[in-house]
Amino acid sequence: METGSPSGTPTAQTAETAQTAQTAPTWTGLPPGLLRMRRLMLVVWLGLAAVGLGVLLGLLVGPAWAAFGALPLAGIAWGWVLLGRNWHSWRYAERADDLLISRGVLWREETVVPYGRMQLVEVTSGPVARHFGLASVQLHTAAAATDATIPGLDPAEAERLRDRLTELGEARSAGL
Repeated sequence: METGSPSGTPTAQTAETAQTAQTAPTWTGLPPGLLRMRRLMLVVWLGLAAVGLGVLLGLLVGPAWAAFGALPLAGIAWGWVLLGRNWHSWRYAERADDLLISRGVLWREETVVPYGRMQLVEVTSGPVARHFGLASVQLHTAAAATDATIPGLDPAEAERLRDRLTELGEARSAGL
């Protein structure tokens, strides 16, 4: 592969590669607290379902059928792996003119939200998320299809991101 011409000047391919390297976004993943919270919720709810199903089958059908109450435990093992893969798929990147949000394991989805199109940036945190020290940032634009959410952030990071996106959104929309 040739990286330059015989005169020592770079070729168009080298210049293009250098430009791509400069504009490549710096991706930020989600904190591990979100994965811990989701896995705990999985274990709690499917664990309760396993116990409830086992007791119900044992009382109504017979003790031998109570073993089928262990079926939700297989769901825990399967869900544990899927939640990990889903958590690894989420990431976001702040660029000069827009915010990128990428997610999805089988069907990758990448959302690009231009700063000038943002109308509202919310930080939300439900009771369980607050217990785990997590917050979500939700971006609203004029088009409902481009609304985007970044779940499971540290509250300080969520507030920093909200303030930065709001500032950039106001600066970019001033010319509209």
